[in-house]
Amino acid sequence: MLTVRKSCDRGHADHGWLRSLHSFSFAGYRDPRYMGFGNLRVLNEDWIAPGAGLGQHGYRDLEILSYVVSGELASRDCSGRVQSVPAGCVQRMGAGAGTTCAEFNPLPDRAAHYLQIWIDPAPRDRAPDGAQVPGPARRPAGRLHLLAAPAHAALDGPAEPSGPVLAVQADVRLHAGLFDGPQAAELPLDPARKCYVHLLRGSLEANGHPLAAGDAVFMLQEECLRLGRGSAAEVLVFDLAA
Repeated sequence: MLTVRKSCDRGHADHGWLRSLHSFSFAGYRDPRYMGFGNLRVLNEDWIAPGAGLGQHGYRDLEILSYVVSGELASRDCSGRVQSVPAGCVQRMGAGAGTTCAEFNPLPDRAAHYLQIWIDPAPRDRAPDGAQVPGPARRPAGRLHLLAAPAHAALDGPAEPSGPVLAVQADVRLHAGLFDGPQAAELPLDPARKCYVHLLRGSLEANGHPLAAGDAVFMLQEECLRLGRGSAAEVLVFDLAA
């Protein structure tokens, strides 16, 4: 079963310094139909104004992925250490038993455009940790690249030929890729799991269904995802626990 959700149906918020589109219920946006999908809880598309950001705040028992599209995103931990995530990279923060940080745009003249992704972890109450890898913009186009996988699979499985994989403490695999013109890819799926497709930009077909920027696909009991007929497309694919 495959269901398409259009970009215009997402929730939205505009705080001046932060503009956000919500794929799932978050903060002031609540829709009982979209409280998450499998163990994917949040997917926000955010724009932080130049020089702006959010002060110190806490997280607990979340796997948080920051997928930076353009500009730059920075975070400051409770010790004052600053880590920057440039465009084209993906950062993982495992909040574990609890951590605090401030997130901000360090650039004075350009917005930070990124996706903030929250995933339910298993197990919980681990020590906080994190890492960073190149996203699809820094890898070959025309294929899906594995960016994140359960820790045991990412560390013990075969090396991903196009680059490193984030080891997450959750039953999820995140793939992403760039597609244009005749480029196409297939991803085998386990019908007992869930698959969520988010088209970040451009246009693309998923199993024959046309998608525009911001559209999403919910897939249940499917055996294969087929992507093609893209135009400047950047797509994320989540293979999720049911």
